[in-house]
Amino acid sequence: MKYAVLNMPYSAGPSGYSSTFVSSRHHPVYAWLGMRPVLAQHTSDEHAALEKSASGRSSIVEIGVAEGVSAIALRQGMATNGTLHLIDPFHFSRNSIFNFTRRTARRLVGSFPRGKIAWIESLSFDAVQKWSLPIDLLFVDGDHTEEGVRRDWNEWNRFVVPGGIVIFHDARIFEGGWTSPEYGPVKLVDDLFRRRRIPGWKIVEEVHSLVVVERLG
Repeated sequence: MKYAVLNMPYSAGPSGYSSTFVSSRHHPVYAWLGMRPVLAQHTSDEHAALEKSASGRSSIVEIGVAEGVSAIALRQGMATNGTLHLIDPFHFSRNSIFNFTRRTARRLVGSFPRGKIAWIESLSFDAVQKWSLPIDLLFVDGDHTEEGVRRDWNEWNRFVVPGGIVIFHDARIFEGGWTSPEYGPVKLVDDLFRRRRIPGWKIVEEVHSLVVVERLG
C-alpha cells in the first residue's frame, strides 16, 4: 500500500498532501479499496525523524495510530527483535467490519514485516492500567487537548527507561506549519521542557511539529 505525507508549506485540504490522488477522497474506505494512498498526518521530514528515532529500539509504544503511516515509520527503524505496541481505540465506528481506519491501519502496518506488532484497541488511559513493561520510545499522538496530552505524559512517562525518548507530535510552532499556541501538545511541551525544564529530561531534537525529549541517566 502506498502512503502520502503532508507537503510543506502546509495548506489545508487535499492539496496539502504529496499525492495528487488524494482529491476529495478522505474517507478511509478509499484507502482500503486502493483508490487513494493511506494518509499520514506528518511530513516527510517527520517520517524520516520517526524512523531514525526508532533505530535499534526494541520496546516502542505509539499512542494514536490513525491510518498507520507513523507506525510503519517506527517499524521500519526499530530493532528486528523489537515490539511495536500500537494503542488506538478505533472508536469512530460502531461496527468493526466497517471501521476502515482500523482495517487500513492493520493492513498497512502488516505490510512491513519487521519486529513484532501488538495491537491494543483501547483508550490510552485504560491501556496504562495493565502496563508494566519498560519503554525505550514513546510516541504521543493521541488526544490533542492539553488535558489529554498531559494525562498521557503523566501516566506513561514513568515506564520510559534512562536513555529512552518521548516524541510529541503537533508540539511546536514552525514556519509553514499547521500548529498554533492553542494546541495542547504545544502548551505541554512549552510548559514542561522550555519554561520549567523539569529535572531528568531534555529536548534532544525538533523536526517540524515533532519534539523529542530524552530521559537522562
